Amino acid sequence: MPKSKAKAVKETRVVVKLSGSLFFARDFAEIVGTLRRIVESRKYLRLVLVAGGGKTSREYIEAASKFGADQASLDEIGIHISRANAMVLICALGEVAHSRVPSNLQEVMQALEIPRNRIVVVGGFHPGQSTNAVAALIAEKTRASRFINATDTDAVYTEDPNEHKNAKPLTSVTIKELSEILGRESMRAGGYDLMDPVALKLIERSRTPTLITKCTPKILEDSILFGKSPGTVVSFVY
Repeated sequence: MPKSKAKAVKETRVVVKLSGSLFFARDFAEIVGTLRRIVESRKYLRLVLVAGGGKTSREYIEAASKFGADQASLDEIGIHISRANAMVLICALGEVAHSRVPSNLQEVMQALEIPRNRIVVVGGFHPGQSTNAVAALIAEKTRASRFINATDTDAVYTEDPNEHKNAKPLTSVTIKELSEILGRESMRAGGYDLMDPVALKLIERSRTPTLITKCTPKILEDSILFGKSPGTVVSFVY
């Protein structure tokens, strides 16, 4: 009787947008260790991490804007900073990460084809496109099982919690509701913190399962491995 062949485990891809503020957080090293441990323990898993520019990006953008730089140029500055953050993360992750920062979708797909690359790290792609939109686009292209927007806030709120003390966290939100909540989100360079209209449109058309959550080592691990988070799930039920 012929021996039964072991079933091949299908590769799973997860896209994670990391807020730029996390690169200077006290638990950054612990987050890096968590990411390494996740891919080392799950051989079927590939991660694409998208680094935001954060406060550093906004400071450079503000400095350049005082000299009259146009919005496209300011966007390019933000892209450079996000790619610098991506390179820092690559150095921190070591041999499990692709050694270069892809600058477009084709380069991301090529990097994922190399077996040793368990993690691919990118920054911004093009002016006028936030790193959230980059992450949503990559999630669509790679047919990711989920897109995790790992931020420095614990959930989507009914209103800005920094300005409204009665703002309530939401466990689930539709694309339409999220668009309304974020309706006043700035589309100026460095201004798209949580999500932006382009990213929302990409998520809507691809219907990629999406989580918006605070980035702590434990929450990040549960979100990547199990799709569980105490944050906000983007719902496609209308």
